Amino acid sequence: MPQLNEAAILEALKSVRDPDRGADIVSLGMISGLVLKQGNVGFSIEVAPERGQALEPLRKAAERAVAALPGVLSVTAVLTAHSEPAPEPAVQPARQAPQQPLMPGVAHIVAVASGKGGVGKSTTAVNLALALAASGRSVGILDADIYGPSLPLMLGIHERPTSPDGKVLDPMEAWGLKAMSIGFLIPPDTPTIWRGPMVMGALEQLMRDVSWGELDVMIVDMPPGTGDVQLTMAQRVPLAGAVIVSTPQDLALIDARKGLNMFRKVDVPVLGVIENMSYFVCPHCGGRSDVFTHGGARYAAEEMGVDFLGELPLDMAIREGADAGRPIVATEPDGPYAAAYRAIADAVWAKASGGAVRPAPEIVIQ
Repeated sequence: MPQLNEAAILEALKSVRDPDRGADIVSLGMISGLVLKQGNVGFSIEVAPERGQALEPLRKAAERAVAALPGVLSVTAVLTAHSEPAPEPAVQPARQAPQQPLMPGVAHIVAVASGKGGVGKSTTAVNLALALAASGRSVGILDADIYGPSLPLMLGIHERPTSPDGKVLDPMEAWGLKAMSIGFLIPPDTPTIWRGPMVMGALEQLMRDVSWGELDVMIVDMPPGTGDVQLTMAQRVPLAGAVIVSTPQDLALIDARKGLNMFRKVDVPVLGVIENMSYFVCPHCGGRSDVFTHGGARYAAEEMGVDFLGELPLDMAIREGADAGRPIVATEPDGPYAAAYRAIADAVWAKASGGAVRPAPEIVIQ
């Protein structure tokens, strides 16, 4: 069997020709960021921004060419914008060109974000989505964390999505939610060693090339921090608003403030702040302990002029349910923790659906 390596992949890609330029995509220097890890292949195809939508068939042809190689388990190709540097504008700054809307059938899109990792944001996002669904709404959840996807584990989904037409994926379904994550497409122990443009391209494909259908609300589980994914979502998606998750201690709240201010700078409404791991109740004696202090997120919300949406406890049942793919709002719907999530979900829905959905803003490059 021929050895699977970078040279073999590039040789396969030479069979794919640019329809407008008349040569193969390797000779034209269009391939970048090639990564091969245990049979999983990823690469970017650099194209001029105005050709992106028209070259979707070329991207799929490149994936098919590599997938045919012996030993390939998965292939992810993304189109990335590439153009020659433009001269400095004389008067007006350059603006992003209009692009095709993503997830057009979703009425309200809510980002669940945090300034730093380790605050329970993904657990909150999943249970918040389930709480919204428990009120009779049609709900989807998108895992926007390309480097560290957690949705497969938290929803207990181990299968791969299918594509009836070979072009658009059907979302996975669990606990009444429609769901999509890069984690459904790559093995769980495979790191995503991609550059920024590849990550952005993959994220857009998870939104554009999935048959989400008509949904009342989409919860987007954002990666921690204030990076490219957050800006891409703010620019490309008509967000109804963002929810900030933080723990009560000062270190987490510093980063939560950064996240909140980032959304404000790109004109995304901040629907409110949630204090996660707010307190701990001993299952044996019933005593309460404020492990990470208490009330810090409420104070920060008041200080920043946004709503405080509620507090959630640090509890083993919530953590165990998330790790086992059995989220607590679904498995214990009549319990006190599910009630806490539903109260927060009701507040989020009231704020997100209270007016017209905000159009995606133009981000000015200065």
